[in-house]
Amino acid sequence: MSDKNNNRMANYIALKTAVINGEEDLVKKLLVNRPMLDIEKSYLIELAQLGNNRAVITLLEQIPVKK
Repeated sequence: MSDKNNNRMANYIALKTAVINGEEDLVKKLLVNRPMLDIEKSYLIELAQLGNNRAVITLLEQIPVKK
């Protein structure tokens, strides 16, 4: 795997963990200028819904989707 792919994967894992833990500030930091695939966005929103964290859900809903 290239360094770029490793970095992207590490960032996504960190984002997933922040969503699960309801860490709104970290989610904001990790989402800066980061469009993602619809399936990734949907998955993260589902995780946030499990934690019932409305602020994180709102942040995730605003993510642009890659085309």
